[in-house]
Amino acid sequence: MLENRFPNVKVIQSEVKQLKSKEHCILTGDGSQHVYEKLCLCAGAKPKLICEGNPYVLGIRDTDSAQEFQKQLTKAKRIMIIGNGGIALELVYEIEGCEVIWAIKDKAIGNTFFDAGAAEFLTSKLIAEKPEARMAHKRTRYTTEGRKKEAQTKSGAGNLGSALGPDWHEGLNLKGTKEFSHKVHIETMCEVKKIYLQEEFGISKKKSLPFPRDHCNQSVTTDKEAWPVYVELTNEKTYGCDFIVSATGVIPNTEPFLCGNNFDLGEDGGLKVDAHMHTSVSDVYAAGDICTASWPPSPFWQQMRLWTQARQMGWYAAKCMAAASLGESIDLDFSFELFAHVTKFFNYKVVLLGKYNAQGLGSDHELMLRCTKGQEYVKVVMQNGQMMGAVLIGETDLEETFENLILNQTDLSSYGEDLLDPNIDLEDYFD
Repeated sequence: MLENRFPNVKVIQSEVKQLKSKEHCILTGDGSQHVYEKLCLCAGAKPKLICEGNPYVLGIRDTDSAQEFQKQLTKAKRIMIIGNGGIALELVYEIEGCEVIWAIKDKAIGNTFFDAGAAEFLTSKLIAEKPEARMAHKRTRYTTEGRKKEAQTKSGAGNLGSALGPDWHEGLNLKGTKEFSHKVHIETMCEVKKIYLQEEFGISKKKSLPFPRDHCNQSVTTDKEAWPVYVELTNEKTYGCDFIVSATGVIPNTEPFLCGNNFDLGEDGGLKVDAHMHTSVSDVYAAGDICTASWPPSPFWQQMRLWTQARQMGWYAAKCMAAASLGESIDLDFSFELFAHVTKFFNYKVVLLGKYNAQGLGSDHELMLRCTKGQEYVKVVMQNGQMMGAVLIGETDLEETFENLILNQTDLSSYGEDLLDPNIDLEDYFD
């Protein structure tokens, strides 16, 4: 399809076996050798699974694994989700007709994105009945229509498929075997201690807990049902389930490219890139989750392995490669001036701007909050009277105004707490 639209593009559907950067060529799984003038590595990242090789542990990272998850869920009565990032947050809300035990290592949900206040605001939505109406999309949607049957037949079961994107669960029917909306129990401040298969658990003589019910004394009850897999947590609680979702982050997928090449790697294992997305190896660029941004960042930007940021990097890397081929210079793209991420959690619009969690600001900052239960949560991070970041949950209509206030570093010290007064039209005031 892509080749039909763009005659200058040739698509080769094969995995990379080796990169020979000195010879400027790559070897692919079908035995072919491809010579390049400039190369951009966009191999993404792979899930950090809590347990490799266990058939009951599923990592959701790409479109293929999401399809497999949907298939497994249709037969499930209870699952356990391990992790506290974006995929875990989306899953626990979207899943219906299946009990969900959610184990997180932090005190509150969504620690990657939120503080405790925002987490509490969202948790109330998690235990309430889901509304019929979904939040309307006011942006371009990204789907995989037309490739649902194109699973892992061509690429092999172990390879990564297409990245999930922001709308990955829209076309999936995330429903288990039971007839209720959603039931979620959260276990905080814990990690996985051990995973048992059914036979191993029987030999161990350990007892598992039933799904916790409200106002119920759990101390004397045990789960009578036999489950395919059991998870023992570090808080000494054990639960049985049909399968486990490992949503504990990702690691850059650099493995196919490192052997025989002198790449500089970041502390997170990504390929270090400069302000033109160039790696330490001549004529090799990288973009997205595989790379680690190593240029001096803007005061309001940080790298996070998010789909939106990967897309920005890919677009900018293409511009850099084209400019280098033409011998032209290019400035760092404006998208790296301010961190901005728009997503949806628990059917709320969520906007994260700048140093939204006071990243790198130390104790020299203050927070301002505005919260209307069930409607909106607004947090701004201030330093020396200037806005450094913000979290906006709900239809606040403040994102554009706050974006400008952060970028312009407007002195807001004279406004004090009136800055978040709902009776003041900030958008009009700072227009």
